[in-house]
Amino acid sequence: MTQQTNFEVIIIGGSYSGLSAAMSLGRSLRNVLVIDSGLPCNRQTPHSHNFITQDGEKPAVISAKAKVQVDFYNTVQFYNGLAVSAIRTENGFEIKTESGKQFTSKKVLFATGVKDLLPEIPGFAECWGISVIHCPYCHGYEVKTEKTAIIANGDMGFEYAKMISNWTKDLRLITNGRSTLSLEQTQILKKHKVEIIEEEIAAIDHENGNVRQIIFQNQSKIAVKAIYFKAPFQQHCPLPESLGCELTEQGLLKVDAFQKTTAPGVYASGDCHIQARSVAMAVSSGSLAGAMINKELIDESFV
Repeated sequence: MTQQTNFEVIIIGGSYSGLSAAMSLGRSLRNVLVIDSGLPCNRQTPHSHNFITQDGEKPAVISAKAKVQVDFYNTVQFYNGLAVSAIRTENGFEIKTESGKQFTSKKVLFATGVKDLLPEIPGFAECWGISVIHCPYCHGYEVKTEKTAIIANGDMGFEYAKMISNWTKDLRLITNGRSTLSLEQTQILKKHKVEIIEEEIAAIDHENGNVRQIIFQNQSKIAVKAIYFKAPFQQHCPLPESLGCELTEQGLLKVDAFQKTTAPGVYASGDCHIQARSVAMAVSSGSLAGAMINKELIDESFV
C-alpha cells in the first residue's frame, strides 16, 4: 500500500489496459499510481484467446504476470481499492477512494471497463464468459462446428448469424419472442439453414457454467454447446462523466486517436471506449494511452 499521495498520473483500473499503460509510463520514468478494485470483467472466463504469446492462457495468469512486470518499474505504485470520486483541481485532479484515501495527479487515465447487463434468465449469469460468449474471435475456435445458438433479434440478430456462420453451420437464431427480422432477412437465413426460434427462454440448463440445453417457456428444449449473446452494457465507473467526459451513442467514452477524452487531461483505454472488446485490444489501447500521456506531460514542461 503506497504512502505517497501525489503523482504525475493516476490510472483507475488495473487490468490489462491499465497495466499496459502503467508499463508504458513506468518506462517513461513517470510517477504513476494504479488504483484497482480487483474485479476484471472476464474473471469468470476460463481461457483468453487471440492474444499473441498468451493464446489459451487463464486471464488471471496474464494479469498476474503483467503486474509483476509492471512492478519492476519503481516509479509505478499500486493501491487496492475503489475510486469513488474525481474532481478537477488547479493543478490537475484529486481522486478519493472508498476507504477515504485521497490522491492527486496531473493526468488521469480511466481503464475501468464496462458492466455487462445480463438478462434475468436462470443459469445465464453462471454461463457468461464460459459457454455463453460474445466474441467469435475470442472464443469461436473452441466451439467451431458445434451446435450453437445466438440470442438476438432484428438487424443485429441477422448480422450476428451471418458472422457466426463462419465458425459453425449448426446454427439457430433465438429471438426470445416475436421475430423482428425483415422478410428478406428471414428468407436469407432460412436459405443458409439457420433455424429461427421465436419462443421465449425460461432457463439455461448447465453444468458448472457449461450449457447443456436451453429451456423455453413452453417447456420445449434444445441441446446446444455454445450460446452467443451481445450484452447491453453501462460504464463500470461513473467518474469520467463527473469530470465532463462525453459518451458516444453506444455508451462508450469518446476518445480521439490519441486516447484523449473530451475532458482536458483525462484519457481512456480498454473496454470503456472500445466496441470490439478483447484482451489484445485493451493492451494495445493502454500502451498508446501511456505514450500519449507522457508526450503531453513533456509538451507541457518544455516551454
